[in-house]
Amino acid sequence: MTSTEQVRDERPTSTAVAAPAPGAGQAQFISWATLAMMTTASVANLRPSPSMAIYGLAAVFLYLLPAVVFLLPTALVSAELASGWPGGVYRWVSEGLSKPLGFLAVWCQFAMTIAYYPSLLAYVASTFAYVVDPALADNGLYIAIVIVVIYWAGVLISLRGTKAVAGLSSMGLVIGTLIPGVVLVALGLVFLAQGNPSAAPMDGGHVLPPWTGLASLVLIVGNFLSYAGMEMNGVHVSALREPGRQYPRSIFLATGLVLLIFILPALAISWVMPSENLSLTAGVMQAFQGFFDHFHVGWLTKVVGVLLVAAALGGMLTWLAGPSKGLLLVSRQEGYLPPVLQKLNKRGVPQNIMVAQGALTTVIALLYAFIPDVSSAYWIFSVVTTQIYLVVYLLMFAAVIRLRATRPDQPRGFRVPAVHLVAGIGFAASVGAMCIGFVPPEQFGGGPVWRYVLTVGGGLLTLGFLAPLAFLKFRKPHWVAAEHRQAGTVE
Repeated sequence: MTSTEQVRDERPTSTAVAAPAPGAGQAQFISWATLAMMTTASVANLRPSPSMAIYGLAAVFLYLLPAVVFLLPTALVSAELASGWPGGVYRWVSEGLSKPLGFLAVWCQFAMTIAYYPSLLAYVASTFAYVVDPALADNGLYIAIVIVVIYWAGVLISLRGTKAVAGLSSMGLVIGTLIPGVVLVALGLVFLAQGNPSAAPMDGGHVLPPWTGLASLVLIVGNFLSYAGMEMNGVHVSALREPGRQYPRSIFLATGLVLLIFILPALAISWVMPSENLSLTAGVMQAFQGFFDHFHVGWLTKVVGVLLVAAALGGMLTWLAGPSKGLLLVSRQEGYLPPVLQKLNKRGVPQNIMVAQGALTTVIALLYAFIPDVSSAYWIFSVVTTQIYLVVYLLMFAAVIRLRATRPDQPRGFRVPAVHLVAGIGFAASVGAMCIGFVPPEQFGGGPVWRYVLTVGGGLLTLGFLAPLAFLKFRKPHWVAAEHRQAGTVE
């Protein structure tokens, strides 16, 4: 997953968006293959590979299923919404459903990062441990300290409005995903070609995960978060010469590439690491260390660790302020947040939102120091992140169906074929993923179920619903920024 999309439209309105006049201006087109690569870069990474490596060959099925029922519907629906209502998810949901629900959508895009940063930086901390001391990868106190230090360092850099790190994002796909991924898979193939047995069975009897109840499928929920962000590139549909034909091509190519990047490294990890020894935060580095030690080049483990850490940190820095800027924009227009949270520093960065977000992130990060199993903490935060973000998709799928009924003549650069079926499948899959997310996975037995449900449910309820409802209930007319008050946008 990449950053949540930023709201680009300056004012959400119900006015129809006119199609560009032929020949007006110098239109700059991109190829459908280019858009496919952009989409792949925004979604694919190696971080979720250990979660699926636990399943061995069944990881293929567990990646394909959510790709069909979630990834494709998300990409197609977002393309129609973006080509008809530029401005991002706030505009889509507010036009299709209501402005308060639009705020809920953009809030959840922001709130999910509060739980997402600890899980992301836990991965960074565990990866970096293999550069310093691998034993630290399962040390909760070490993980907590690294999360807090790196997050606040990122905030300080972002508050300066630095643009120097922007290029790191485009390099991240190559440095932190493609090169390590190709190396990992190549080493795995050589490892098997030498006659070494796979740690996970690779026969036809293991194509599907063993069914032991809902708990056996819970880790599939992580794939919904892995695929989140596919909607970001729907805004580029108007840059295609023939959106109706080229966008589906782009999406199917991107989906294929994303699946390859997710599936092959997961399989490679399962070849060398037994599932019972696999860490969800350090699994990628465990696999690299296993392969490198086998080929007597163990020193390369540290090199790969530095590459993965650099790419992850570069990506974090480039979009750290993104969700808060999107929330700030609509809040200034509609008065959703109190003025103290709307203040910008002299470089135009919403520092108060970022500091408040950082305080909550710090509290969550410190939980790593008190939860004995780092993998369990990582999984819990990942699930909470997914649950909050799925609210955005539920609203998005509902909005596209209603807009087809209420605004059928709105100019759109792309229309989803069988939109009710596509959006219905995406909506049902999102609801199913939310429900399954409350079931503790079988790999994390031992603790009481009620504690797991209370933690996940409490995170979703507090961050995803109670906080935005409180802002909506107590908002005041003077919360609207001065430059927007005359427009009368508050409802």
